[in-house]
Amino acid sequence: MKQYMTFLIPYALFLICIYYYKLLGKRAEHKGPNISRDTITPLEDNTTFVISAYYDGRESSRVRVLTIIHGREMKELYCWFYCINDPEYVSVKATIEFHKKWFAFDYGPADVVCPEPQDCFSHHISIHWYNTSKTSHVTKFEIKNRDPQPFSANVTVCISTMFGNQENVLQYVQAIEMYRLLGAQKVVVYKNGCGKAIGQVLDYYASKGVLEIIPWPIDKYLRTSDVWHQNMNKEIQIGYYGQLLALNDCVYRNMYRSRYVTLNDMDEIILPRIHKTWDEMMVDLEKKYPNTAVYLIKNYYYPNNITDPHFQRAFPNNVPGTNILQLIHYEPEIPHVSNNQKLIVNPREVVQVSVHSALRAYQETVFVPDNIVSLHHGRTSLHENLPQKSLIRDTTIWKYNSSLITNVNEVLRQLNYQ
Repeated sequence: MKQYMTFLIPYALFLICIYYYKLLGKRAEHKGPNISRDTITPLEDNTTFVISAYYDGRESSRVRVLTIIHGREMKELYCWFYCINDPEYVSVKATIEFHKKWFAFDYGPADVVCPEPQDCFSHHISIHWYNTSKTSHVTKFEIKNRDPQPFSANVTVCISTMFGNQENVLQYVQAIEMYRLLGAQKVVVYKNGCGKAIGQVLDYYASKGVLEIIPWPIDKYLRTSDVWHQNMNKEIQIGYYGQLLALNDCVYRNMYRSRYVTLNDMDEIILPRIHKTWDEMMVDLEKKYPNTAVYLIKNYYYPNNITDPHFQRAFPNNVPGTNILQLIHYEPEIPHVSNNQKLIVNPREVVQVSVHSALRAYQETVFVPDNIVSLHHGRTSLHENLPQKSLIRDTTIWKYNSSLITNVNEVLRQLNYQ
């Protein structure tokens, strides 16, 4: 009997190992390989590009997959859920929620919304135009936001897309340091390309944990540029390097990381006029405007060719770029000309955003009076041949000058600017 048991136990252990090896191998066949690690992933039809998949339980148990889709070649789409308690997948028909603003381009943002099957908890999902197929070649995507954690930031700044050979080092460092003075704990940049000097700035802040860099190689797949409407260039397939997708992804990426998210460009500062920090401002705005998801901030253009001599020597002479402390004159509004605003949002209360507005939200949108906060936008003049005497002087940004100069010069020193 003892000899029999000596043989039986190892044999039983061997069979158990074989069983689990096959089971795990079968599950690994569709859960391990082909899991995308990219921020833009083309599907096989090359008319659909997946950005990310996020669990969205705000209305019902479902997954929202952010995609770029060809509007005139849309196919019926299915979501494949890989249930952890089943080695196979469960397929459900998706609802495609197109964003309202595509600006006439062939490709634009759409949410592929997938109702989660009952009794199917899944960490990964696939998108396909058939409801059944072999899984070995299908790309899988991690379902993010499954397990919300406590906020790691009160305010996160989302910079939509960086592109081109930019070398505006001074303004970039000043902008990030201004965000930090105002209370941002994190800045997220969707990086398509930049010059070497700006790349060093981004790498420096990333190493400090201040900046999160999201690779954004959209021009690898689509013809794009910095035009905002296809009428400006008929050859372009998607405008502004896909910034609409970047903004929406940043909102969902930070939905449970950050209490608030700002949506703006690197040459823009959301500048409080009464308060010192965004935290102080948002406490008052929450009281003044309850049940609000979106705060619209009025834009003012500060032409970067009109500079004030103050703070001219505040920074090393060899630093390329614009000194925003010298931009203290803004252009007056022209009647009947649109002056687009930028946004502060509660990411848990919005569904879809555009560049200058929220397309869908669960709570209200308010225009914040410009005596409370405004957008300091340092850029080329919007109105040609505008006489300098027509500009309006505004030194609000100077209330940060002492701390800003000290902090910026310390960063420039570490970047070897003397």
